[in-house]
Amino acid sequence: MFKEIKSLEEFIALKEEQAAVLAYFSTDACSVCKVLKPKVEEMATARFPKMQLVYIKSDVLPDVAAQNSVFTAPTIVVFFDSRETIRKSRAFSVGELQDEIGRYYSMLFD
Repeated sequence: MFKEIKSLEEFIALKEEQAAVLAYFSTDACSVCKVLKPKVEEMATARFPKMQLVYIKSDVLPDVAAQNSVFTAPTIVVFFDSRETIRKSRAFSVGELQDEIGRYYSMLFD
């Protein structure tokens, strides 16, 4: 389940507390984002249960988006041990994302 981020401070604290974080950056105007988000959520919940899923509305929290160099929607940034490890923007497949996350996730949690 995605947790909606409300501030930059909350996002920074979460990245430091959690071993694995998937951040989904989107805007309300992005129609692709609305279709992709439930697919990403289903995949991540089923395959990576120890990963924290967060949702950031880039148009509501432009400081969080800018701090993470996110200038397009949708953008997914995956952090392992507080470090950006994977970044996907615009056109990408959920399977491709799953494969990339799986490599790092298995090293950290298996």
